[in-house]
Amino acid sequence: MTQEPAVVHEIRDHVAVMFLNRPDNRNSMTPELLDRFAEVTDLVRAAPEVRAVVITGRGSCFSAGADFRSTLQRHAEDHPRQPHEKSYAMYEPFLRVLDLEVPVIGALNGHAVGGGFGLALLCDMRVGNCDAKYGANFAKLGLCSGMAISYLLPRLVGLARASELLFTGRLVRGSEAHGMGLFNDAVPADRVLPRALELAAEVAAAAPYAVRSMKHVMRQGLGWEVRRAAWAEAYAQAASLETADAKEGMSALLEKRTPTFHGR
Repeated sequence: MTQEPAVVHEIRDHVAVMFLNRPDNRNSMTPELLDRFAEVTDLVRAAPEVRAVVITGRGSCFSAGADFRSTLQRHAEDHPRQPHEKSYAMYEPFLRVLDLEVPVIGALNGHAVGGGFGLALLCDMRVGNCDAKYGANFAKLGLCSGMAISYLLPRLVGLARASELLFTGRLVRGSEAHGMGLFNDAVPADRVLPRALELAAEVAAAAPYAVRSMKHVMRQGLGWEVRRAAWAEAYAQAASLETADAKEGMSALLEKRTPTFHGR
C-alpha cells in the first residue's frame, strides 16, 4: 500500500488547506516532509483562485520541529555547504510561506515546538489549541534558535515576553499564548481547524487585490526582513551545534532526562 505524501493539500472555495501529514512522527522536520512542504507551497502559490491559505497538522501535533534522530543540518548532493548554510537550508522550505501573497492562517491543532513553532510564527494569523503546548525550547537543548524565531517573536509579543520564552525555553499552553497576543484565538482541539477555516472564509470573501496589497504594504512598513534574520541566526545556530552543551542537551532529550550544562 502506497503511503500518502508527507504534505497534502486541497483547494475549496478559494481557500487552500495544507496538511502536515506525518502524525506518527509528530510532523517533525524530516527531509521528506520539508521537501514536500516546499513543493506544495509552490503549487498553492501558483493557483490563481487561492485567496487564503490554512496550514495545519494531522494527529496530535502541529509539528514537533526538528527530528533529533535525523540530521539537524541539510547537506547538498551537488556541492559542499558551510555549517551555517546547512542550518539555513533546513528552515528554507518552511520560509517559503513568506512567498505566499495571500494571508496565511496557522491552524495549530496540537503542540508546536522549535521549528514547528517557527512555522506557526511565519503565518499571518494563528488559531491555537487551548490545551496544547507551544514554544521555542532551543535554550533547553543548548542551541541558538533558528528560522528567525528570535526576530519574529519579540515583534509579536514584545521584547520582555520574547526574552522570557527564548531564554528559558519554556513552553506555554495555547490559552496563555492567546492571552499574550500570540494567537488570534485559542479553542478546544476539535475546533481549531473549523475556526481557522471560518477566518479564512472571511478573508476569501473580501476583495482579493485589496487584501494582497494590504499584506504587502503592512510588511513593507514593518521592515519585514525575516529571511535576512534567519540567515544571521543560522550562523549562531551552527556555532551552538558545535558546543558540548548542545551535545548534552540533545542526548538528554533522547534519553528523557534533565540536561546538565557547563557553558562550553
